[in-house]
Amino acid sequence: MPVSPRGALDRRRFLVATGGALSAAALSGCAASVDSGGGSSSGKTLTVMGQVDEWDAKTRKGIEKSLNVTLRVMTYDVTKLNAMLASKTPPDVVRGIGATDAPYFAARGLMTDLDPYFAKSDVLKSSDLAPANDVWRYDGKKQGAGPRYGIAKDYSQDSMFWYRKDMFEEAGLELPSETEPLSCDEWLDLGERLTKRRLGKVKVYGLNATGMGVFSQLMWMTASAGGSVFADDLASVDFSSPEALRALQWYLDYTKADIGPNLVNPNPDGWDGPTYQANRMAMSCNGHWFGGIIAGDAKLSAASRFAPAPQLGSHRVSPCFGGTGFWMPKDAKNKEAAWKLFEWYFAGAPAKARVDYGWGMPSLTSLRAKLPVKTALQKQAYAVQEKELPYFSVLPVSPYAQTDALNAVLSKVVPDAVKSGTKAGKLADTLNSRMNEQLARGKELLG
Repeated sequence: MPVSPRGALDRRRFLVATGGALSAAALSGCAASVDSGGGSSSGKTLTVMGQVDEWDAKTRKGIEKSLNVTLRVMTYDVTKLNAMLASKTPPDVVRGIGATDAPYFAARGLMTDLDPYFAKSDVLKSSDLAPANDVWRYDGKKQGAGPRYGIAKDYSQDSMFWYRKDMFEEAGLELPSETEPLSCDEWLDLGERLTKRRLGKVKVYGLNATGMGVFSQLMWMTASAGGSVFADDLASVDFSSPEALRALQWYLDYTKADIGPNLVNPNPDGWDGPTYQANRMAMSCNGHWFGGIIAGDAKLSAASRFAPAPQLGSHRVSPCFGGTGFWMPKDAKNKEAAWKLFEWYFAGAPAKARVDYGWGMPSLTSLRAKLPVKTALQKQAYAVQEKELPYFSVLPVSPYAQTDALNAVLSKVVPDAVKSGTKAGKLADTLNSRMNEQLARGKELLG
């Protein structure tokens, strides 16, 4: 879908609605028992910028009692966050998307290096972190190495996809392999064959190919073709390279075919969840976490399957474009209490509950074996996911512009290009010009 991942991944509201919100009992014996070796947090306010329903009232009271703090939860707002960071009065904890946020904020010296905290912790060890947590690392030049600046609460390899077995069978199509990825061209062809129309309008989408935003998907397709959207120094993009141009052409073909939500015709539902549940989508490009939505409906579960990430070329890559979790601003005033919150949230009862519900892959490798495998779908998804893990790699994003801003350029330029019949090469030139202006400004401001 063509919206920012911040709006697209509405997992938290779904989890709360289905009874996934944790009670204060989940705090028992966890946060109160940890000690990162720092000072007391007694009587202080712990400010968390996240979602308005991050925790229910009972859980919030439990956090306050266990950490001996007054908990203040603010709704995430990037404009407000930037203002608070600039004035050196930031929240103590910020909810963020590691894959897209870490380079931008770390390059500006706004994030706390968490490595010393990991070194002292008895419950959170860097050696236990799943490789996808590397999206939260930045070495001063590139994402994926160096200090850790945040932790994912869970993660998925976001170019994998879910599909409706019953719709494939109805169309007389062979089911995708559970081990060998489709080519992107095969994927597109299946999407066209699975699309159902009535009076010229799409009744059932054959494929949503951009579950985490168009820019991220173009990065992944370009990488699988053996190239990179970004230059080596991450200071510019080049959609005119053969690999990136091939990815851009694929997206134009997908958009013109009108077989799924795209930048010209967005999904009226806003995201895939309601559409897939209503039997109006045959394939949904979302990672393991999406299984939590499917699992609540026995009939939908029986009809659904999970598949490896398709590939545009011969370089098999299966990245994470989320890694949503928490980070700690460098100027935060209550870091010891913030770290105790981290230990509870990422290693304690909440982490175990997220695994039980099947909401994505656990951030800690020690919890992976606890993923639910009770139903046929859960067993199938687990087997597919296990075989996909070796193909994970960090695809670095630029520290000079936020990914949301680059997606905004695509949202503005692509619809006009499709409607006017603009060729991929000319569209690439326009994207290069507009995105590189933003990246140059960001690099100049960063110094």
